[in-house]
Amino acid sequence: MTTSNTPLADQLTNTRGWDNLLRQLMLAGKALEPLPAEQRSEETEVKGCQSRVWLRVSVVDNQLVMQAWSDSKILRGVLAVIQEKVRQLTKPALSEFDFSSWFEAVQLQRYLSQSRANGINEVIKQLRVQSEQPG
Repeated sequence: MTTSNTPLADQLTNTRGWDNLLRQLMLAGKALEPLPAEQRSEETEVKGCQSRVWLRVSVVDNQLVMQAWSDSKILRGVLAVIQEKVRQLTKPALSEFDFSSWFEAVQLQRYLSQSRANGINEVIKQLRVQSEQPG
């Protein structure tokens, strides 16, 4: 597992308490590279999430590009943390990266409700599926 963190993940790791974590996640959500509104469709919507989430992954110059959006400010923050990590990964590394262990390492896993964790798992699945699609 790649243990190097990103700035947003480092902020979460150093955050103590639920209220502070929520504040950090909402601030992190402002860093999210959003999926443009015109691309938020049934095709890009991630099914199985409690909140609505849209995701698009492409490969540009052998670099993964993740764009996402959610109607939940907290989830936008989680997506921003994931997005920042994805920027560090190659396609092969993404398929093998252990997001669950990484979430635990950055102190995020313990703050996710079961339904939110299930939704994040669906986002990760879609990330991997979309990264393998041509074009």
